[in-house]
Amino acid sequence: MLLATWNLENLYRPGGPFGPADKAAYETKLAALAAVITELDPTLLGVQEVGDPEALRDLVPLLGGDWHTALSRHPDGRGIRVGFLSRTPLEVLSDTSAFPAGLRPVQADDEGAVAAATGRGVLAVELATGQGPLRAAVCHLKSKLLSFPGGRFQPRDEGERARFGAYALFRRTAEATTLRALADDLLAGDGRAHGVAVMGDLNDEVQAATTQILLGPQGSEIGTPGYQKPDRGDAARLWNVAPMIPADRRYSRVNSGRRELIDHILVSHRLVFGVTAAGTGLPGGEAPRLPSVDADPADRRGRPGSDHAPVWVRIED
Repeated sequence: MLLATWNLENLYRPGGPFGPADKAAYETKLAALAAVITELDPTLLGVQEVGDPEALRDLVPLLGGDWHTALSRHPDGRGIRVGFLSRTPLEVLSDTSAFPAGLRPVQADDEGAVAAATGRGVLAVELATGQGPLRAAVCHLKSKLLSFPGGRFQPRDEGERARFGAYALFRRTAEATTLRALADDLLAGDGRAHGVAVMGDLNDEVQAATTQILLGPQGSEIGTPGYQKPDRGDAARLWNVAPMIPADRRYSRVNSGRRELIDHILVSHRLVFGVTAAGTGLPGGEAPRLPSVDADPADRRGRPGSDHAPVWVRIED
């Protein structure tokens, strides 16, 4: 089976403040997304930035064959949300934005506002596979691209930039903690027995503290001496497949000319030793050719395709 995650970048129907300006641009975007998904041919695809549920429904018929979808009911202020596309029926296990018990609200701005829930919902589903039931969660954590009061994308001074960078990090950390709590529920006490995948746009790289929160007990990461050595932590661990992606393709976005891997797939012990390949873009294709994004996301409005590359992992059935 092939599991994948892809930020579809502002999937809205035309005419609104965030989507394409006209029908022609919208149809061009849908065609570009459909071409990639068709060639990728995933068993399960986690998606981010679905702005209009109707836009996802417009996309599905372009893929051919039978597809099943699930979307979170918890969009952010722009209306974007996460979801899944699958070749087999999906059962929704959880759709939440609530911080886990014990985690308090975090500061969100200079005026004392707090964030008491994830900015976008975290969705979990279950589906049947050749390896038995697969439980999967998809997320889209708080962006590193900062916004400031009044809709600004540039700070008044460096102090404001630092503070709002901290607020974004507070939120992303809390959201990663929320996702890890959901992963614990999906693992049900033993990832050696349960096939679990956690995927999405984490908006941080492999070694970032927020990404590391998701791993569980320390040690045994892919490529380390402990990877092949079973221990008690295996029941609770998730393994990020990033080290299995060829080094020259280990990026899913280009930020101000710098390649970065911010979209990730993590899998449980039951799945990790069945991984045969992982990558970005399309299997067997060229390294992803991505536009470079900057601090103003509005610059990408109406562009075809996506500014992210899909990240995928192939697991033996």
